[in-house]
Formats: sequence, C-alpha cells, structure tokens
Amino acid sequence: MKKIFYKFLSKILPTHTAYAHCDIPCGIYDPKPAQIAAATVLKMVEKIGELDSSASSQNDTSRENSLIRMVWTKEEHARKCKEELLILWTDYFKSEHISSFPNLHEIFWKAAKLCSKNKQNVDLKSAEELVKSVDEIAEIFKKTQSDSNAVKTSKK
Repeated sequence: MKKIFYKFLSKILPTHTAYAHCDIPCGIYDPKPAQIAAATVLKMVEKIGELDSSASSQNDTSRENSLIRMVWTKEEHARKCKEELLILWTDYFKSEHISSFPNLHEIFWKAAKLCSKNKQNVDLKSAEELVKSVDEIAEIFKKTQSDSNAVKTSKK
C-alpha cells in the first residue's frame, strides 16, 4: 500500500535530484579531489601546447577532435576544482582556522578565481598557479588535521 501511495505522490509532486557534499556535516573532507582536478587542468594545458607543435603529424579532423576533447576536459576539471575548493572553504574551515591562518579567505578567493581563469584561457602560467594555490590549501588542511589530532590526543 505504501509503495502505491509513494508512486502516486511522485507523479503529482515531481522531484528533482539534489546534489550536495554533505550539509549534515559528515566530517569527511579531503583536498585531494581538488588537487587532482588542478593537476588535470595543468596536464591538459600542456597537451594543448604539444598539440600545436605536433600539428603536422595529424590530419585536421583528428587534431580538432583532440583539441576539443582537451579543452572540454580542462574546463570540466577547472569547474570540479572550484566545486571541491568551495566545499572545503564553506563546510570544513571554521573561524578557529582563520585565527591560525589569517589569509585563508584570500587564498581560497585566489584559487577560485584561478579556476575561472583556467576555464576561460589556455595559459600555462595560470594552470601552474592553480596547482600551486590548491597545494597551498592542501598543506593548510593537513596542518589543521594535525592540530585537531593533537587536541584529541591531549584530551585523553
């Protein structure tokens, strides 16, 4: 009976899939997905640059196909990087982290802007800056993990 009711209810009240990384909060956070995404952006920028120098070895259609796929991958990973950074920024880092890392907001703001810049351009320097910026955030994250483990250990 419940199954029929829920089926009827879903027809009159359409549902939409909601995606979230855990506003519960689950407590599972990791900068690694952002680092992988930033590294992918850099690799695609490098491959696009190599594609220009190897243009004579491919026919035009094959080269265009490769270029389109590389650009799409670069942009998708820049988007993913930004999404992962925003999860860390808004859900993981708290006000007590700001006291330890006073420029934390600026670091995240710069990284998010670099994600956008890398979606808009094919620029090796910007891609390298993105990787460096995300690695800096990962290092801060690691330090906050060490700090919280030290606090847990001292309470025992």
